[in-house]
Parts: sequence; C-alpha cells; structure tokens
Amino acid sequence: MSEKIFEINGINICTESFGNPSKPAVLLINGATNSMVYWDKEFCQKLADTGRYVIRYDNRDVGRSITYEPGTSNYTVVDMANDATGVIDAYNINQAHIVGMSLGGMIAQVVAFHNPQRVLSMTLISSSLFGSDDNDRGLPEMDESLLAYHAKGATLDWSDEESIINYLVEGAKMLCGSHHTFDEKRARELTTQDFKRANNLLSMFNHATLVGNDYYEGKIKEIKVPSLVIHGTEDTILPYEHGLALAKELPNASLLTLEGTGHEIHFDDWDKIINAISSHTSVK
Repeated sequence: MSEKIFEINGINICTESFGNPSKPAVLLINGATNSMVYWDKEFCQKLADTGRYVIRYDNRDVGRSITYEPGTSNYTVVDMANDATGVIDAYNINQAHIVGMSLGGMIAQVVAFHNPQRVLSMTLISSSLFGSDDNDRGLPEMDESLLAYHAKGATLDWSDEESIINYLVEGAKMLCGSHHTFDEKRARELTTQDFKRANNLLSMFNHATLVGNDYYEGKIKEIKVPSLVIHGTEDTILPYEHGLALAKELPNASLLTLEGTGHEIHFDDWDKIINAISSHTSVK
C-alpha cells in the first residue's frame, strides 16, 4: 500500500494499490476535481478484503499527477481514458474490472468502448451517459445552488489552507443526501490530505473545460461488458434520472438504487456498495 508514479502517455500519473496482486484487479477512477484520496483508504481496503486487487490513481490535474496551468485546456476525456488503460498496463494487468465515480464513470465507458477485451466489468457510480453535450434526452441538470456556491471560489485566497478546506468541506456537505448525516470529520481529513499533497490545487478546475464528444453519442449501446449502475435518488450533480438512462441504454446492465443518497459514496452505503461490487466483479 504505497504510492507509485508511472510515466503514462508521456505524463506522470500517481497511483496506489491495495491487496494481493494475484487477485482480480479493480481500477477505481474518480470524478471531476477529485483526487484519488476521495476513494477513502478504508473503503479501498475493505474492497480489497473481498479478494480483489484494488488500484486508485490521480487523474490529470489533481493530486500528484501532472498538473497544467489553471484555466487551460490540454486534454480530453478520451485522453483520460487512455490514462486509465495506461495504469492497467503499468501494473502489468491484462484485464480489470473498472469502477468509475461521476466523470470517472464516463471515462470508464470510453475505456470499455475502445478496449472491451481489457474490461471484465464496469461499475458506474453517480455517473451519466458520455456523448454529445446536447441534452437531447431531457435529463435534469445540476442543482443551481451548487453552481452559485462554487462561484464563490473565485473570490478566495487559495493559499489560505483553513479557508479553502472550509470551503471544500461545505461544498461536500451540499452533496449529502437526506438519509445520511454528513461526516464532517472524515470530509475534513480527506480535504486536508488533498490540499497538502496536491501539486497545484487550483488546476483541478481545468476539469471544467472538459466537454462531450459527438462521436460517442449512442455508442454506449455497443458496450457489452457486464455493467452495474449505482445511483442515489437525491444526487444534485447528476440527478437520479441520469442513472436510469445509463441502466436503460447499456445492453447488459443492472441498477442499484440508493434511496436518499446524494452525489457521494457515504460511509453508511459502503457495505451495500462494496458487496454489490464484489458480487458484480465475480462475473466470469
């Protein structure tokens, strides 16, 4: 259980593994602006304890992976999908189960579309269809209160650790569903860890420049790998209807609904999520 930095696609990607390398591999891909620390270490270890080799990593522009000048656009979701495949290669793994959270679920779809022979299964948590930016399906958009809150970020001093951590923790609290009590202590610990290890914390907002790709519109129907969609009914970033659309369009998908859960992997749901992933990744 130690971090490793690999050169992948000509850039540095920071990774960490849990469990026995001889066990089936599970690659965890996190969402926009989130480094790998938000795959809580305890969560990763619990998943590894089910007999899986768990790998988490920092996407571009977060954590200890490569960062670019804040406010710039240097790559696409497809590039990030190639990074994910590169992480599998770096660990000398031929096939892996892929678990993606939010944007990570969209990255997983691109990986599975282009490299189905490398993907044993997909689990898509709080995610949505990857394709055109046009909302032709009429899916609901992000809650406007979140947009208004994060607009305040432009007025903050990002060198002030205490104020930035308070800001990020409060933002995380807004994602917590009504069936859960927000775990501020855990959120503060993760956010503090993220602040201290980031090459350039502000670079995470470069993820906001990522857009859809018309080429992938409708392509999800061609992904045949077994897929598990996990979605909370109170998700305010990608509302529940996005999960329903994923489960409907993926040809080999099942749906796990988390009642009263927001855009989060809440401690209260860990056992349910880990058991579901363990069962799903037991598919031969």
